[in-house]
Amino acid sequence: MIKKFAVIVFPGSNCDHDAYYIFKKHFNVKVDFVWHQENNLKDYDAVLIPGGFSYGDYLRTGAIARFSPIMNEVINDAKKGKPIIGICNGFQILLESGLLPGALINNKNIKFLSKNVTLNVETNNSIFSNNLNVGEKLTMPIAHKEGNYIAHNKTINELEQEDRIVFKYYRNNPNGSINNIAGIINKKRNVLGMMPHPERACDQYLGSTDGKLIFESILGS
Repeated sequence: MIKKFAVIVFPGSNCDHDAYYIFKKHFNVKVDFVWHQENNLKDYDAVLIPGGFSYGDYLRTGAIARFSPIMNEVINDAKKGKPIIGICNGFQILLESGLLPGALINNKNIKFLSKNVTLNVETNNSIFSNNLNVGEKLTMPIAHKEGNYIAHNKTINELEQEDRIVFKYYRNNPNGSINNIAGIINKKRNVLGMMPHPERACDQYLGSTDGKLIFESILGS
């Protein structure tokens, strides 16, 4: 049972407070901001790497953040099985750190996209989706320019065959991602990266509460 979450904060993070608010107000879970220069996550049961523009997206999205001291701990904890979720820029950082395969490049139209999308749940064989039904549709926003997921054919085939694609865009693929991929997990199934923002879909005032289903899955594991 997850009792305490760490929300990692980099220079340029801008969705850290959204995630903190969700855990604190909607789920009454203990949560702390953890500055990227820290090097200890032993007090936390799970880690969230939020969206934003870490280091201003210089060089390449997530490329600099990947070398922050805290990421050594994130990598070590992931290897030990601790749940890690990276959202948007957090997904990009997880890819740069090697915790997930593939890369994210410019959207197919080379434009920043900010809108609601519909996701299809591809698997519930993960701690991030065990509260969901395969084929269930979720609505939540995206906000990115580099959300176009790519990988070698071998990697895509492995993701498909190993049931590691958790979410796909339904009907309308906004960014050109291969196979409509919106979220994937690692081989140990304890690390999730996704481009859409579930933390921005937890309150009816924001138009959807579907994001809560993902966090309920994590917190109930």
